[in-house]
Amino acid sequence: MVSPNENSDLSPTSPGEDSDVILSNIAEIDPEAEPVPGLNGVPVRCTADRTESYTRITPFQEKHDTSIEFFYKPITLSALTCGLVILAYVAMTQDVLEEGKDKRRVGAYAAIASFLLFAMIQFRDGPFIRPHPSFWRVILGVNLLYELGLVFLLFQDLHTARNMMTYLDSNLGKPLPEKNYAEDCALTTKNLWNAFDIFCLAHTLGWFGKAMILRDYWFCWILSIAFELAEYSLQHQLPNFAECWWDHWILDVLVCNWLGTYLGMKVCQYFEVKPYEWRGFRQTRGIRSKAKRVLSQFSPHDFTAFKWGTATDFVHFFTVVLLLAVFLAAELNPFYLKSLLWMEPDHPIIILRLAFVFLCALPAVRELYQYINDPRRAVRMGQHVWLLLATILTELLVITKWSKGQFAEPLPTKVKWGWMIGATLLILYPTVQFGVPSARRYIRKHQKKGKPKAL
Repeated sequence: MVSPNENSDLSPTSPGEDSDVILSNIAEIDPEAEPVPGLNGVPVRCTADRTESYTRITPFQEKHDTSIEFFYKPITLSALTCGLVILAYVAMTQDVLEEGKDKRRVGAYAAIASFLLFAMIQFRDGPFIRPHPSFWRVILGVNLLYELGLVFLLFQDLHTARNMMTYLDSNLGKPLPEKNYAEDCALTTKNLWNAFDIFCLAHTLGWFGKAMILRDYWFCWILSIAFELAEYSLQHQLPNFAECWWDHWILDVLVCNWLGTYLGMKVCQYFEVKPYEWRGFRQTRGIRSKAKRVLSQFSPHDFTAFKWGTATDFVHFFTVVLLLAVFLAAELNPFYLKSLLWMEPDHPIIILRLAFVFLCALPAVRELYQYINDPRRAVRMGQHVWLLLATILTELLVITKWSKGQFAEPLPTKVKWGWMIGATLLILYPTVQFGVPSARRYIRKHQKKGKPKAL
């Protein structure tokens, strides 16, 4: 018998003749015995996965960004103490809250702040960790407060809701005229110049945000065209949806929407290829480097490029259609709410609602993408997408209830035909793309099973 050390052709880890002798002895004892895989009977699992892209996503972020260690240490008791001290000072100090003044508003603000403090400390983490997981917990808490407010408004009539809005702003509660943008549709330089207003900037910023949320050129283009078609369909109810053809397709789609989408996708591409080798704050030398490191805390820790795969299977197709419908509802809802509650388009409440939906949609769409494309890791739908979906649907319920008797003009015939054609195409496409091939595979499979076997 030759040992591995005596044979120069064998490495110390190579299986020599000893292994063959051991295997032969085992075969003599039990001819049916097989070698046990693994190390001493314990299976060895390889954790390395070199097939995944560096842009892969980790569900619900099991690890925290510890480059600034202090902000990731547990401080729940300290936060509770500070919160109670502030509440006691505001509630019991006469200099802060004078007797005889209305305390209901301050009490409501204190209750909201207390709830958001609880959300910041105790809610589950979402998919984002920059600038800090607690920031996105607060966003989730704001979403929950807004949803609870909508549920409360759902049980109020429109007149009561308009009176309640005066508690937030005494200037509200007065009917406002609807502006029509299709009075002079001649394609002249003067009309084009007059059409450039603050809403053009709002369009561009809005589509910049949508590109950051959806991260897909194709999806943004479909959504942009679908929104303009929705304006055509609903201008009999909201006069401000009536615009000139060049306002719809030139200023909105080709200029504002395209510019915002292009800039947003460029930012997405920059973050996608950006290396994220973060250094700790203490290891960073120099004031300039430390300032740069602090600012980098407000950029994404990692970035995932979205590939929705609409034509791959029915699940992806249904997800894209559902997301498109939810986005359209989220875009149309504020127009109806401001019309029903008599608010100007630039009212702070409307602007805050748009900013809030943008912040809530960032983690929500990420969780939805993760839930559809990585079901083995994301075994349930994320809390952000669940709550935002509930919020948008509750807004639709509120608008549907308050709209009774407010929009007397019936749906135009051409709009009905347009919606019927669109619904038919939405049914025909998945039937031809997914249903027919699945039926053919099913028939072939059962034909093979039914054939008699040759003797």
